[in-house]
Amino acid sequence: MKLVFAGTPEVAVPALDALIASGRHEVAAVITRPDAPAGRGRRLVASPVAERAEEAGIEILKPARPRDPEFQARLREIGPDCCPVVAYGALIPKSALEIPRHGWVNLHFSLLPAWRGAAPVQHSIMGGDQVTGASTFLIEEGLDTGPVYGHLTEEIRPTDTSGDLLTRLAFAGSGLLAATMDGIEDGTLRAVEQPADGVSIAPKITVEDARIDWNAPAMRADRVVRGCTPAPGAWTVFRGERLKIISVGLVTDRTDLAPGELAPAKNNVHVGTGSHAVELLWVQPQGKKPMRGADWARGVRIAPGERLGGADVG
Repeated sequence: MKLVFAGTPEVAVPALDALIASGRHEVAAVITRPDAPAGRGRRLVASPVAERAEEAGIEILKPARPRDPEFQARLREIGPDCCPVVAYGALIPKSALEIPRHGWVNLHFSLLPAWRGAAPVQHSIMGGDQVTGASTFLIEEGLDTGPVYGHLTEEIRPTDTSGDLLTRLAFAGSGLLAATMDGIEDGTLRAVEQPADGVSIAPKITVEDARIDWNAPAMRADRVVRGCTPAPGAWTVFRGERLKIISVGLVTDRTDLAPGELAPAKNNVHVGTGSHAVELLWVQPQGKKPMRGADWARGVRIAPGERLGGADVG
């Protein structure tokens, strides 16, 4: 088939590579979000998908909005049979959905209908799931509601961050998307409607979602930290300033600390929760580089009974 691939971040690049390498289909163009400011100088930078497409000599389309008439006119000129999508970052209007004869097929990083929305991997970790996966489905106007072509499963490991899990799903899912394109082309694959039961929603994680509630059980703090790493980053407040929590360890045999109470030692620092303690393994104070929790605790000289949490004035 003639394909036009839509995607933007680094996580979409493995799928683009798989389609280019398949040799069975032609990737005639890619659609990606416009260049965005980045870095201290805030200069405009092309997306990872745009950079990969440029390396491969593939036409790049960067519409401000997918409903722009000029963009849709160019898409009609290219005449794709199908538009595979991975983390493109914009809603596709009906007028564009109707252009390719096989529609737009999305690689979504959950086992649909679980975790429909922008942040399925983060929510699967924060929700305590033990297994997740990826699905390919035909895009409709609803939010991730279209019929499913195929799926794969992936175990969530006890130490997985959302970055770890998303990387594994991106590479495993690239093969699923390529196989879905093959099945659509040869007519052996039919999309199946999603079940009505088991629907859950995964909206974008906000900064407030990433704030640790030390009154909650230790397992909840661990899941928030892992689910929000690397972005937006779990955090708490210490002496009126935000403290980013990069990783924690569960200390199941310590229950003597009040929620948020800090207990520094020579080689570690523990903090109380609503159940047992956790160890602060890696933290990042405002304006500083990441550091080991024990090193941070020595530097700030924690007073007896001092706690994390409270008002954020930093």
